[in-house]
Amino acid sequence: MLPLGATTDSNGVHFALFSAGAEAVHLCLFNSPDASAASATTPLERTGDVWHGYVPGLGPGQLYGYRVFGPWDPASGHRFNPTKVLLDPYTRAIGRAPLWHPSLLAYAPGTDGDGPAETTDSAPYAPLGAVSDSSFDWEGDRPPRTAWTDTVIYEAHVKGMTARHPAVDAGKRGSYLGLASPGAIDHLLKLGVTAVELLPVHAHADEPVLVRRGLTNYWGYNTLSFFAPDPRFAVSTSPVSAVREFKTMVKALHAAGLEVILDVVFNHTAEGDHLGPHLSFRGIDNAAYYRLEPGRRSRYENFTGCGNTVDMRSRPARQLLMDSLRYWVRDMHVDGFRFDLAPALARGADAVEGLPALFAAIQADPVLAPVKLIAEPWDAAPGGYHLGAFPSGWAEWNARYRDTVRRFWRGDTGMLPELATRLTGSRDLFGAPGRTPQASLNYVTAHDGFTLTDLVSYERRHNEANGEGNLDGEAQNFSWNSGEEGPATRADTRELRRRHRHNLLLTLLVSQGVPMISGGDEVGRSQAGNNNAYCLDGPVSWTDWNLAQDERAFFEFVCRLVALRRSHPALRQRAFLRGKHQDGVDALWLRPDGGEMTEADWHDPARRAIGLHQDGILIVLNAGDVEVAFALPVLERGAVWARQIDTAVSDTSPSATPSGSRSVIAAGSAAVFVTGSSHSGESRLRS
Repeated sequence: MLPLGATTDSNGVHFALFSAGAEAVHLCLFNSPDASAASATTPLERTGDVWHGYVPGLGPGQLYGYRVFGPWDPASGHRFNPTKVLLDPYTRAIGRAPLWHPSLLAYAPGTDGDGPAETTDSAPYAPLGAVSDSSFDWEGDRPPRTAWTDTVIYEAHVKGMTARHPAVDAGKRGSYLGLASPGAIDHLLKLGVTAVELLPVHAHADEPVLVRRGLTNYWGYNTLSFFAPDPRFAVSTSPVSAVREFKTMVKALHAAGLEVILDVVFNHTAEGDHLGPHLSFRGIDNAAYYRLEPGRRSRYENFTGCGNTVDMRSRPARQLLMDSLRYWVRDMHVDGFRFDLAPALARGADAVEGLPALFAAIQADPVLAPVKLIAEPWDAAPGGYHLGAFPSGWAEWNARYRDTVRRFWRGDTGMLPELATRLTGSRDLFGAPGRTPQASLNYVTAHDGFTLTDLVSYERRHNEANGEGNLDGEAQNFSWNSGEEGPATRADTRELRRRHRHNLLLTLLVSQGVPMISGGDEVGRSQAGNNNAYCLDGPVSWTDWNLAQDERAFFEFVCRLVALRRSHPALRQRAFLRGKHQDGVDALWLRPDGGEMTEADWHDPARRAIGLHQDGILIVLNAGDVEVAFALPVLERGAVWARQIDTAVSDTSPSATPSGSRSVIAAGSAAVFVTGSSHSGESRLRS
């Protein structure tokens, strides 16, 4: 069978489109993005459920779309309307983004989407695909294949990371080529991360409601095409340039040893609910691609909060997902995927029934088996929270980790038992056979929510600029007792916020599992209290690289944390810590007096300081209001401890402390002590 999409050879282009319910399909060729009508129309032939044709003399850059003929019968789930030009779901490049106009709606206005079809031709406004040029000199590019144990992820927005970066050429800022530039890569290498997780780069469409407000879907979680890289991040305006520039970015990052992970949104599309536009899937085969309400097939099951849900029970939808993933690995050389609202992909009739089978099948695919697979383990519908339920080999965003660490450091009592579990890989969630601490993708902030600086600076959201009456996003922040909201003015407030930031990232980077840093947190990125800046493409969302002296110091601190993690295998265990066991001791939890934590200690609500002694390293966390004199464990041969990091002081120079002595840990601070190499015997744990 011909591959779906547009495939070139030396003489022309093969076109192939799936549609089981269509009665006829016409290929429409356009001469330019400004064209208001097709220059040529060609009926396609049908073989099974695939419509196909060959047009000689065409090549890369050719713009095209489809008109699909069939029944307009919303009550039966069919929304065919040949007056609408539709985007090929398999197009590798976008020749024209949709231009919002009433003709993109396929139903008559005022009919709630169920009445007669609307027949205004959408050709001047419809999105168009472009035949892609697959040729590219990869120059021997090889994936870094960083082990999960060594992985440190940096979540970034292609535009936001470099839009204001002074070391990136002005003409490349905010683009794939900007992220490929030495200035951006040097920052990542100095920070010490191993992978860049990019917010969606699949071509997307802005929701009409945002367009009416003069805003855009900056984050891009509104997919238009699952194969085409978003052209808004390309420097060149040529329709096929985004593909080439994306590959250039990947090649440059790989050359620096950095992996590229894509945040992918297969759970819904940009066509929205039954009142949304006809851009692609809805007009090609609505019943095959979307989940329709049982008994009311004119409506969509909405497990995503975005109006529709792609139906992965359907063979064409599953094939599209798998073909897309393989394409990005095989042709675009990406190293992994983070699946947005992953459980929505595995819902059966009423619940998430097929989760293990679907995601195990993805991992078992020979093209996808070597890459990193990450799930956001919840969706937006009842019963959609499935943290810990994914198969062996998958990592999961661990929101329990985020919430526990935040609550501990804001001073909540009774947090020690759960904190200990989170710091050691969340075995309660990921302890199933075959899973490891690396199943836990740990984070304290992400794109969705407050930045790290805003987390400790604002008591509540300030999302007025989104145009939703400040009702979107998280309702409020954790209370950090940081004094006044916003930029700190008093010295004590500044110090308290400084220490909060240091404590949160120190905890993140000494925890078992895979840490993820939200891009810009390491240099104090602020959104002025906006915790849902999904629609703000401007300075409020972009990273400001004009660093004040304290932010430069914070960046250096984060670099030291990442380097500490890289240099100490004890922080990157391949198996869950067991504490005392028949073969010895791999970890001890300690009270400030040096004694091992007892059952009563764990459940003492007043206890807010604790130490974790592993092979060669001691981590002390004190979320209490008073300093503690922490007794350092006794080491063999009289070795000394070196205080490597202390969040209570701006600049920690390693200082030696005799084994068995006490070291003061300031209130609301953390410290890390290290000693000699484990093979010397100097750091062997003593029970």
